[in-house]
Amino acid sequence: MKYFSLLSLILIITFSSCTTVRVASDYDKQASFDTYKSYAFFKPGIDKAEISDLDKKRILRAIESDMTAKGFIKSENPDMLVSIFTKTRENVNVYQNNWGWGPGWGYGWGWNPWFWGPNYNSVSRVTEGTLYIDLIDASKKELVWQGMGTSALTNKVEKKQEKMNEIVGAILKKYPPEIK
Repeated sequence: MKYFSLLSLILIITFSSCTTVRVASDYDKQASFDTYKSYAFFKPGIDKAEISDLDKKRILRAIESDMTAKGFIKSENPDMLVSIFTKTRENVNVYQNNWGWGPGWGYGWGWNPWFWGPNYNSVSRVTEGTLYIDLIDASKKELVWQGMGTSALTNKVEKKQEKMNEIVGAILKKYPPEIK
């Protein structure tokens, strides 16, 4: 039973860490967030995002869905403009497991194929993306809120919208800020 519990715990941690979105946000303390009721996308900012047009559409769909759920109305004359900015980087992780059957661990005193066990090394590459969502006061043309989310990305087309929804949802969960 202990073995099953330990294995379950390891699997839960592994799978939950794969879907984790690290989120942070910042805002203008002078902004009146309760006055913002409508939004529009800020095309010049979105056009600068260095991702494919398909991924831009996925992000904008996710933002639109979350903003609608929060009670905002998409408008031609908005209170707030929404812009995005993206960054990506590749993380390379090298795992070395030098298990030995001889008098020590690893290759110790010298290499001998009859005394030493298998050498398990693996390299994994994960593309990590960071999405910034900027909310701009439309009348003042000033940034009032910025949310940022970082997560591992997927190459599977059928999973991309789901991943974008997850990232955007985690970021916009921080909006509006809890002002104390």
